[in-house]
Amino acid sequence: MLGHIPVMTEEVLSYLLSRKTEGTYVDGTLGGAGHTLAILKATGQNVRVVGLDVDCDAIKEATALLKPRMERVTIVRENFRNIKEILRGLGIDKIDGMVLDLGVSSYQLERPERGFSFMHDARLDMRMDSRQELSAYELVNGLSREELERIIRSYGEERRARAVAKAIVEARRLKPISTTLELSRIAVTGLPSKKGYYKIHPATRLFQALRIAVNDELENLKAGLKDGVDSLREGGRMVVISFHSLEDRIAKNTFRELFRGCTCPSDIPICVCGKTPKVRMLTKKVITPSPEEILANPRARSAKLRAVERI
Repeated sequence: MLGHIPVMTEEVLSYLLSRKTEGTYVDGTLGGAGHTLAILKATGQNVRVVGLDVDCDAIKEATALLKPRMERVTIVRENFRNIKEILRGLGIDKIDGMVLDLGVSSYQLERPERGFSFMHDARLDMRMDSRQELSAYELVNGLSREELERIIRSYGEERRARAVAKAIVEARRLKPISTTLELSRIAVTGLPSKKGYYKIHPATRLFQALRIAVNDELENLKAGLKDGVDSLREGGRMVVISFHSLEDRIAKNTFRELFRGCTCPSDIPICVCGKTPKVRMLTKKVITPSPEEILANPRARSAKLRAVERI
């Protein structure tokens, strides 16, 4: 078991820490607390970190890891999309930085009972927040073929989404699809058997699509980016690490919109929208892990980092 290894820690600290002696930072995806711990180690006693996560298992692990430094940490079981309400509840006006390390974590993948991975046989689940009712089981067994196809194509970027959705619907007519391995086998039957057709396991994109849909990840990201930037004080910074093109595209486009400000058509000589730039770009091009980091942690290979500063 590889365990939790935070991605691009040095790069995160380099872009995130505008103030090292005092201030408040938010780790919006606390997970195994790797980035939070790095922030605490790199800053002084007057720097505080607010860690957010909806996963109760993650919070337990993070609390144990951070126990010696808990006087500088506040952990909240909440989604980062609600950053404004969270900060208001904590009596915090503005923050000095926020980091988001998106996607599913190592320990979620490695716990079969969570139902995130087709590498283990477990009940279909994929909920990051166990308090919510909707799971992958309900989606797989309840959605129409057309809706399944849309999710698989849009969130999994699967070219053969129609074939996969058809295979799922045909299989569930016999009995409900209950486990990860069942679903994985069904997905394979709907895809070409030609050797070398897929560089990754044929079920990878399907499982990604369902996980995103179950947890409403893309809408959470859109809201969290904008409200997170709004929560930054002048000079405060936001760092986002994504692991697939959908997340990275949202981060790139959102930051560009906030950087540009005015949204008026180019043929209008005077701005009428009244929007002004909110950020400056710290990363003109996306930052990727070093070859050495990828060698040490293969799961970092698809990571992309973008950062902005509030103006």
